Amino acid sequence: MTPHQIQRFKGLTVVKFIVCAASVAIAAPALAQNASNFEGGKAGIVLGYDTVNFDYGYDVDASESGMLYGVTAGYDFALGTSGAILGIEAEASDSTTKTSAHDILFEGDKLSLLADRDLYIGARIGFAVSPNMLLYAKGGYTNARLKLRYSLDGDSASIGDNIDGYRIGGGAEFTNGSNFARLEYRYSDYGKYVYREGDIELDTGVKMSRHQVAVTGGFHF
Repeated sequence: MTPHQIQRFKGLTVVKFIVCAASVAIAAPALAQNASNFEGGKAGIVLGYDTVNFDYGYDVDASESGMLYGVTAGYDFALGTSGAILGIEAEASDSTTKTSAHDILFEGDKLSLLADRDLYIGARIGFAVSPNMLLYAKGGYTNARLKLRYSLDGDSASIGDNIDGYRIGGGAEFTNGSNFARLEYRYSDYGKYVYREGDIELDTGVKMSRHQVAVTGGFHF
């Protein structure tokens, strides 16, 4: 390579570096602007499809579906000029899902389970892929109300209790400034249900998890 070619190569390298630096400098404010469109408080209504999986043990399980409905609120923060947001959110929801199984402990018995209200609090992190669209992942703590009824030979007993678990999920959010809409999938796992009352602790052997597809719409302020 001649001295002239070397000099030309160095010049092209400097030009490329300047172009790249300029692109980053131009893109950074745009990304920051995109993220700022999603920053702030939000409150909305949640509707969706709820599938609850009950594992009764003894090789007996069931999966039932119903309607999910509830309310949600949260706040999102823009993370500098990265185009990312970090948010906190809470949700209170209920479901129409219920199921039952027979011959659990004795022949002719029946165990019915109803997935009642569900509380959630967690965090999410997302990236604004455009001024109006955000892709995000979420996770946090969930507490579900479980109603259980057991019957045998005409006698029955029922209890209601709370079970703790975790939720993970992800989705897309859209905004026009004053309103927002989300489409998301989430999975919740509540582990094994252990009934406790005073000094009594009874491992029911029942495990519960759920899959949900939810649509949320509300106000951005």
